[in-house]
Amino acid sequence: MTIEELEKELKAEKLQSLYLFYGEELFLLESAVKKIKALFGETIKGINYVIIDETNLNSLISEMETPAFGYAKKLIICKNSGLLKKEGKRKNAELAKFKERLNTYILENIKTIKESVILVIIEEDVQKQDLITTIEKNGASVKFEFQKPIQLEKRIKAICNGYKVNIDGATLNYFIESCGTNMQELINEIRKLIEYAGENGTIDKTAVDKLCIKKLESIIFELTDNLGKKQIEKSLQVMRNLIYAKEPVQKILITLYNHFKKLYFTILAQKDNKDLVQVLNLKPNQTFLVNKYKMQAKYFKERELRTILQELIDLDYNYKAGNIDLEIGLESILCAYCS
Repeated sequence: MTIEELEKELKAEKLQSLYLFYGEELFLLESAVKKIKALFGETIKGINYVIIDETNLNSLISEMETPAFGYAKKLIICKNSGLLKKEGKRKNAELAKFKERLNTYILENIKTIKESVILVIIEEDVQKQDLITTIEKNGASVKFEFQKPIQLEKRIKAICNGYKVNIDGATLNYFIESCGTNMQELINEIRKLIEYAGENGTIDKTAVDKLCIKKLESIIFELTDNLGKKQIEKSLQVMRNLIYAKEPVQKILITLYNHFKKLYFTILAQKDNKDLVQVLNLKPNQTFLVNKYKMQAKYFKERELRTILQELIDLDYNYKAGNIDLEIGLESILCAYCS
């Protein structure tokens, strides 16, 4: 089941008995759990509401068997218990036996479970196994991945509409490119913009620049744009703003190096007609960056990028050896390119 299908189902106030939630997009995951709790109704901890984790995982089956005295159903939240996580080379024999018992119990008692229990299993990551197959056949399994830009735009637009605040497509796109694809962080930033614009107001690019906390990667794109256009003053100002904002200089160096390496790979990939998404190892929610890398790569020659990468490597060595201040070294490399 997709996130959108789950949200549609919960909006229709339909609850299943078995849920498996996992993935990186924790804001949407936690929102789904809150919605399930709201639809479930009154919860009394220890009676009709039980929380299971790695410390009491062995009590899960007995909790499912025990009636919720005075209530029709019991809500059990099993969070980060390690029940379905990927196993290393050394398998936990005891855990494996428990999973087998739990799987058998669910298969043999599914009718009773659907009448008396709502079980929500939450894990960071999972490994395909029989228990997951059982949950998928008798309930819902949802992977909460970071949303793609088009999905994020739809959600942010809906929030703005709810507060009667206007934002056009171009600004939405710029907002997401600047602030990243983490839903919780986007919610925090759009709230500021909504308050600033006010009812019937409009959010524009200037407001995003003034009020939002931009991702370091987005700022590095801006710095590199200025560098490619030989606008050294603007490049240095962007870097100094990062340092003023307490961004560690070592982190700036590493991010710059990785960024120029991707521009270098972009040039090589285009020469050989290779898939940039694969070459740059971009996640599904990052594919919009392909065009940005292509555009920036046009500013640089392959030889220039190799030189910059080597200079950044040499700077890191000399900084660690105590031969140069890192900030001065970075400024020198930027100035040398523009000269």
